[in-house]
Amino acid sequence: MKGFSNRFRDFPDYILGITHEIWEDRGVDTLHDYYAPDIVVRSPASVVVGNTTVIDATHATLREFPDRELLGEDVIWSGTPEDGMLSSHRIMSTATHASDGVYGPASGTKLKYRVLADCHAINNQINDEWLIRDQGAIVRQLGLDPKAFAAAQLATEGDAPAPVLTPATDLPGPYTGRGNDNPFGARLADVLTRITDGETGVFEAEYDRAAQEEYAGGISGNGWGDAADWWGGLRAAFPSARFQIDHVIGREDQHMPPRAALRWSLTGRHDGPGLFGPATGAEVYVLGITHAEFGALVTDKLGLRREFTLVDETAIWKQILMATG
Repeated sequence: MKGFSNRFRDFPDYILGITHEIWEDRGVDTLHDYYAPDIVVRSPASVVVGNTTVIDATHATLREFPDRELLGEDVIWSGTPEDGMLSSHRIMSTATHASDGVYGPASGTKLKYRVLADCHAINNQINDEWLIRDQGAIVRQLGLDPKAFAAAQLATEGDAPAPVLTPATDLPGPYTGRGNDNPFGARLADVLTRITDGETGVFEAEYDRAAQEEYAGGISGNGWGDAADWWGGLRAAFPSARFQIDHVIGREDQHMPPRAALRWSLTGRHDGPGLFGPATGAEVYVLGITHAEFGALVTDKLGLRREFTLVDETAIWKQILMATG
């Protein structure tokens, strides 16, 4: 890969390799090399600038979870080494809550949760990032619920709560691409658009009957009904919110099923009952990332066979609580 170290065989190897080096080999200081000095890192809970901030946060996480492992499930990517590449990286993380920190006093709890991260890389360095950690799964395994965790955050932050990611707090980064035009990316974009438009028949039409689903909060599902329940609960909470697709990648790689990655958002009011309780009217911004795999178990019946979708429930609750007091 032009501009990248020749020790990496390809772009997925680069993403998996530096992730292991930074976290599991405890090479945190390599972030000075692998992350641009002015990188913009967005998560639903915050927008931070600079690799020094990222390094400090990484050290803090490793103190709280010293045995953290990051198991790379997939890297769905687009672009070229010359122009820059965008990786949508799916991680299954395991960690023991061994020290006091962001999640409270050490509990000794062994956690398992997913992370989805979109990273733009060029010349052996990441310079733009969007990251969603399954905070709902983490706090539930620690005996809390997302609303209570968000309330505790606000109580700690007092009169000047840390701003979450919204269109108003977002910052521009160097990456302005929209992905690629692969048909599987277009198909997933169409599926999610139809879901959020309220089309009830989309699951039976597009999902395999035995589809596997993995959703925020550590929720696992199978089949049409579980997919409809989760997406229906999310959309019911924000029925008038505007759904927007911000990035689309589709890939067809040797020895892998056709797959796609979408980064999307919902912007609007919490004006319906659903996953976030009774309607409050709060203005909310929801960042989401979805991965999907396609296949045909029966000839000519190509469908969505595996889906992974994350949002940060604690960041959504924080916006609702900030608006309602």
